[in-house]
Amino acid sequence: MKKRKLDIAVISDVHLGSYECHADELLTYLSSIQPKSLILNGDILDIRRFNKSYFPPEHTKVLRKIITLSMKGVEVYYITGNHDDMMRRFAGVSLGNLHIVNKLTLELSGKKAWFFHGDIFDISMRNAKWLTKLGSYGYALLFIANRAINWSLKKRGKAKYSLSKKIKKNNTRSLDYIARFEKSAVDIAIENDYDYVVCGHIHQPKKSRHETDNGSCTYLNSGDWVENLTALEYSLKRWKVYRYNHDKLSPFFMDEELKNMNMQDLINSIAVAKSKPEKEGETPLES
Repeated sequence: MKKRKLDIAVISDVHLGSYECHADELLTYLSSIQPKSLILNGDILDIRRFNKSYFPPEHTKVLRKIITLSMKGVEVYYITGNHDDMMRRFAGVSLGNLHIVNKLTLELSGKKAWFFHGDIFDISMRNAKWLTKLGSYGYALLFIANRAINWSLKKRGKAKYSLSKKIKKNNTRSLDYIARFEKSAVDIAIENDYDYVVCGHIHQPKKSRHETDNGSCTYLNSGDWVENLTALEYSLKRWKVYRYNHDKLSPFFMDEELKNMNMQDLINSIAVAKSKPEKEGETPLES
């Protein structure tokens, strides 16, 4: 099948290793595009809740797909988040075309874009990690309950229902937090002369234009692959929010080499990529 060519694809909040992750859908999406750059904007792995008894094959296939893309020449930037914050110790490390960073700045057609996960705005995560961990387990339980409800609704021929979306929509504190998050990101971006600020973290896909007395900026949020199944796409000098459940996808299949590749082959490929010298003229990645 013909793949859609993109300059940049941005995904975040995949939460591989958690029950609520939609790995199959994400794998289908990644197999449908041909980006020049793939930006993983935090919480791709849910290391905070990692359990050796739960990491299904579909989740491993997503990791394989990402590494396969990097091996095919796609620049892959792994930006660390709060659920995979253990990765921050590796910030600045590059394995071939796969780069681990805490934040990223790119110039896109003469405009500056600033990418970061967004948990820096969450005071509770910086000052009370135990509270955040407790909240994440509650979030998981909510999804388990939601699965049971949706199974029952499907049996009766009714549409799916999202408990978490309903709670967020009717929770004033949640709506206030989302608004403050967006304003903080925009204010800092404008103050630092960025044209785009691109975040994840709050699981709310969005594209909006902001103008203040100090300047203007476009706010973008990639959403998640837990509830919304969304990504950001940049092509022909324009950004759009991609919605898996609404934008049509032809059936795509995993690359043949991905199907046949085992984890040892994957490790060997990374080692080979790491041992290759940098091309002449390459500059170190900003982290």
